[in-house]
This record gives sequence, C-alpha cells and structure tokens, in this order.
Amino acid sequence: MGGVRVRDFTWRPLGRSTPTLTSLDLDVADGERVLLVGASGSGKSTLLHGLAGALGTTFTGELSGTADVEGRFGLLLQNPGDGVVAERIGRDVAFGPENLGLDRAQLWSRVDEALDAVRMPYGRDHLTAALSGGELQRLALAGVLAMRPDVLLLDEPTSMLDDENAAAVRDAVLDAARGRTLLVVEHRLEHWLPHVQRVVVMDAGRVVADGSVADFLAATPPRGLWMPGLPDPTPLEVPEEWVRPTSDVVAVRASDVGLELVTRSMRGTQRTRALDGLTAELRAGAVTGLRGPSGAGKSTALAVMGGLLRPTSGVLEPALHRRSSRELARLVGWVPQNPEHGFLAQTVTDEVGRTGAALGRSVDVGALLELFGLARYGPASPYRLSGGEQRRLALVAALAHRPGLVLLDEPTVGQDRDTWAAVVGWMRAAAGAGAAVGVATHDASVPLDVELQLRAGAVV
Repeated sequence: MGGVRVRDFTWRPLGRSTPTLTSLDLDVADGERVLLVGASGSGKSTLLHGLAGALGTTFTGELSGTADVEGRFGLLLQNPGDGVVAERIGRDVAFGPENLGLDRAQLWSRVDEALDAVRMPYGRDHLTAALSGGELQRLALAGVLAMRPDVLLLDEPTSMLDDENAAAVRDAVLDAARGRTLLVVEHRLEHWLPHVQRVVVMDAGRVVADGSVADFLAATPPRGLWMPGLPDPTPLEVPEEWVRPTSDVVAVRASDVGLELVTRSMRGTQRTRALDGLTAELRAGAVTGLRGPSGAGKSTALAVMGGLLRPTSGVLEPALHRRSSRELARLVGWVPQNPEHGFLAQTVTDEVGRTGAALGRSVDVGALLELFGLARYGPASPYRLSGGEQRRLALVAALAHRPGLVLLDEPTVGQDRDTWAAVVGWMRAAAGAGAAVGVATHDASVPLDVELQLRAGAVV
C-alpha cells in the first residue's frame, strides 16, 4: 500500500504574496514510478514537503486542500544537510529504523546494507560533520533506504554527485523502488526517463502536463527543461559593468598545499587529510574548474585558496588567510555549496545589497534580481525560496559588489536551462572582465578555460 492523492492543494508561504502551489491535483498509484519536473521555482520541492506533512508545521503559511500518502514514506530533502540528526554516520542512518522499533541485529544490518548501496566509503563511526556535500547526499539517501518505505519521495538525489557515483546511487534507488511507489524530482532528466512510467510537469505551482514518457518526449519541450538531445544553452550575456572588478584582481597559486581538517565531538577527535600536495592556480581572466569525485577535496581547495581555511603545509600566494575579514570581503566573492550558509538578511533585497553597502559600493539590486529571475521575491525571506532560487540568490549576494576573485561551489545545482544560462553567463562575464574565477563542479556542461581533476586532495 503506497499511493499518493492530492486534491485542490494550495500553499502560500509566510511573507509571499502569491502561492507556491495553487489548486494542485495529483494521483500516483501504488507501485508507480513518477518523474516530477519543471523549471526552478515551479513548486516541485514544495509538493514533496506537502506530501510529507511539513507545510503548516515545519513551514509557516496558508494551507488548504489535502495531500495524502498511503503507507510509510521516506523523504530525501534537496539540501541533504538538513536531514542530519546524529554525530556519526551509522547512528544517523539508524535513526529511521530505530523509530520503526526494529531489533538491534536487524537495525544494524539495514544500516550497513544502505551505506553499501549508496557507496559510502566510510565506516559507521565516521563523523557526519566531516562529510562533503556529495557524501551528505548519499548519507541522506541511505537513511531513507534503510527504512524501506512504501513511498519514496526524492528531491534531486544525484544532483551533487559525479557521474560514476550518480549512476550507482540511481541503481540503489531503483532497486529499493521495486514494488514501491517512487516520486523523484530531477532537473537532469535523461538518466531517469528509461526507469519511470510517468512524467508530471509543473509550472507556477500547477500540474501542466501528465502522461507517459513517450508522450512527454513527443510534446513541445516545456520551458527551461533539460530535454534529452538538446544542445547546452548559450550562456547569458551579462553587462560588463555588473561584473567588472572594483577590487584588486587576485590570482592565486597553491604549491604543494596540505590541509588536515580536525573535527571534534563529545566522543573524540577525527582528523581528515582533506588536501595532500595540492598544486593549482586560479588565473586572472579565466574560469578554472575543479572536478573530481565526491570527497576529492574540491570545496576545501576553493576555501583554502580563498583564505577561508588556513593550510597545514605548503605555500599560498597570496596568503589570503592572513587578511582581515573586511579585506577578504572586499577581494573575494565566495558562493558556498550550501547557499543558506551565506545568508545574513531577512529579505532577498537586503541580502543582495548588504555586502556592497558595508563596503561602500553601489549595487543595482533590482536589475540583478531581474537577471536571476528573483525580482518577485524581493520582500521574501531567503529561507522561503526553493533550492535553486537560494543558490542563485547566494551567487548574486556574494558577487554583487564585483570582487576580483570569484569562487563558486556547485553553482549550477538545481538550475533549469534558463537559470543555468544566467549563472554560467555571470561567471564567464566576470572572467571576461578580468576576474579570477574558480568553480568546483560536477556539471560537465559548464564551459571552462582550465580544468583540474582532483582526487584525494591533489590534482591528478
């Protein structure tokens, strides 16, 4: 038993003038596999939250209609870090099965099976705080799989993974979904289409198309979707005056840099060799991409070269970690992998203008919000946006003051074709205007001037 029934479902978050979901109807039969697609901000994640009962409880706003799930469900959040409940990965995955009342032997058998299914490279005692973004995504999925729910509600389960691990995780999902109901949200559709029975298209909080995969592929491509066979979008042309550096351009060189991350907890200390002999350069006027599997050290390398972490060994030129916070804010624009880590203001408008105001630099907030499709959210809280919208907001807020060093961590995750073009257009324009741009990404579509492959904290 695992069907889904949604009737006249409407949700307007607190602080938003228009609903995110409007009079939505949807039925998913027991055992059916459905791919839920739509442009960024169309309401896909919100629908999953509604099915999980989070709207009106975890999230505040006006709710009407019904959203019912038969049987037990498992929800994978778009931001996997939001689901971490324990200090160590074994205990985290065990949380769901514990609440099902399983005996100890059965519980730990499920934990080990789920960790193996998502290709987690660590044992049960590894600290959750020491995981990369992609590893957190696999951990969150392991927690869902270990419960063996009747209905799987998965929000972009492979968006932060390299191709190899994404394929393995997808296989794990499909194995778990046999005989169960699957509702999966993804922007990159190609690898899911052969494995689902239906495609439901959302736009502006409504279902606008619902049918078989064949019908979906035969129809006119919906706005913004990454349809199979289409060429990559052309990056948007961004006016140079919006990206031309107003600070010194900082080209960074790392020579044999090492970094040992120390994670402390009540039960002890874990040391992780995050970088091991990293030699890399971020050149002025170029987009340098850091690629590699989850946990390879891409995010850490960006943070070290941007002065946010102090290296354990090796040489950084310049040594930005020795600069003051204000000086770093002037020189460096950093877009974190988790966009919420950078939010400081109560409204979207204030978030974009905050750094520029602190540094005495003019920012055309309205024009930048329009460029990134966020103009209608100006008075809203940054925390009320979708995952893809939050990522774009983090980018424009970090870069609106036009720094000379631009560091982007997975900036295209959660973007449709149109918003992808805006994000990539910005980074290309910044490099064209002379900035040094570094980007950590699994997205093979991002056009790079220099590509560095990382593995085990070093360039290979």
